[in-house]
Amino acid sequence: MDSLELKTTPGNGAGGSNTEDEGYAKSLSNRQVQMIAIGGAIGVGLFLGAGGRLHSAGPGLVLSYALCGIAAFFVMRALGELVLHRPTAGSFVEYAREFVGPWAGYASGWMYWVNWAMTGIAEITAAAIYVHKWLPDVPQWLTALVALGVLLTINLLSVKLFGELEFWFSVIKVLAIIVFLFVGIALVVTGSGVGTAGNAGVHNLTDHGGFLPNGFPVVLMALQGVIFAYSAIELVGIAAGETENPRKVLPKAINGVVWRIGIFYIGSVLLLAMVLPWTLYNGDQSPFVTVFSALGVPGAGDVMNAVVLTAALSSCNSGLYSTGRILRSLASKGESPAFTGRMSRRHVPYGGILFTAVIYLFGVVLNYLVPKDAFDIAVNVASLGVVTTWITLLYCQIRLRRKAQRGELERPSFRMPGSPYTNWGAIGFLVLCLALMVFSDDWKQQLSIALAPALAVVLAVGWKILQARQRRRAGVDA
Repeated sequence: MDSLELKTTPGNGAGGSNTEDEGYAKSLSNRQVQMIAIGGAIGVGLFLGAGGRLHSAGPGLVLSYALCGIAAFFVMRALGELVLHRPTAGSFVEYAREFVGPWAGYASGWMYWVNWAMTGIAEITAAAIYVHKWLPDVPQWLTALVALGVLLTINLLSVKLFGELEFWFSVIKVLAIIVFLFVGIALVVTGSGVGTAGNAGVHNLTDHGGFLPNGFPVVLMALQGVIFAYSAIELVGIAAGETENPRKVLPKAINGVVWRIGIFYIGSVLLLAMVLPWTLYNGDQSPFVTVFSALGVPGAGDVMNAVVLTAALSSCNSGLYSTGRILRSLASKGESPAFTGRMSRRHVPYGGILFTAVIYLFGVVLNYLVPKDAFDIAVNVASLGVVTTWITLLYCQIRLRRKAQRGELERPSFRMPGSPYTNWGAIGFLVLCLALMVFSDDWKQQLSIALAPALAVVLAVGWKILQARQRRRAGVDA
């Protein structure tokens, strides 16, 4: 289906008059939104991060993915109800503003930006690691810089080009996962040998030290990193403001994300643990590349390396897209620099995209200074933004439900199951993930926890400054 190029004006978009949506083109078609939803659910957290976590937690890592997957399910259903209430490119920032208060929209918007700023650094780092397999003599920071330049150019050209690129990125990722699932199941069912690693099978879940070789606490400590692996599933909510017929398209996309979590994430990690002993995985290489390289099929490892490279580029591409829209939403309320609210003639919020790209340059520097730790540093800090975003969505749905009960609005037919009890249960789980980081002996996790109070202070001071500025303006107008 061809997409429409309609300039959104007040009252023209689905969901009514939303000033934060003015200027956007409804350029994302049904097929693109469906694949963006899939792409958000398959990222470098699985393609790269699962290797290091399998090496540390063993087969029990599948429990971490299952627990986080349940939380992700409820987050997506909460988002679905909010989106059907009011589709907007501002997504949860506008929902936080509507259901909690202006300060909540401001804080959640900036925390989401922190999430994607750090996620983008992790993604370009992952891309550089993948390229290093082919070009070991090329500096990691240079590859990261080239990747950033290409994706920035694409995002600045048009949302339609972004949607098309993301569509094909997602197609590649999905096909790769499906191929791995079929190959992995065949190896496990037949008990085939995988190179010199022995035979694939269920026995690999309990051999080599057992299902929990390093104990259950290590599985719990992996929750924070696994949460990052699920990040970006909420991207489909931001795409709502640039989607044709969002009330029809988005429920299908959101429900699709839910079952893909179970198959692509939990299923893949379980198969990884059965195909090869967990001791053979590491954080320096994608576990999927490890498996296909071990099969001994000529070129199989290189093909999979190319696939996971597209996964990293896809996620970074999404980061530039989403932060551009979030920053423009904040700028419309005077809560981010005025430059970040600028829109190009191609209906692209180039100000916010460029603002985020400048921070991504910090990731290039990080790859120059500490190439071995750059990915983990970025992942741990990004997780703070992921958790706060998810908590915001869950709490906003609680407030929506309360308003509907008071008769202040009509609750959408696409609803959060088990609300409000499932909301509070998921929120409690997310808080636990943060609390566990306090007890980690990993300095990179400790760094992210140490940054949390600093971020809170910066946000609080920024809000006070904004309030004072608004009062002065009000006094001048009076």
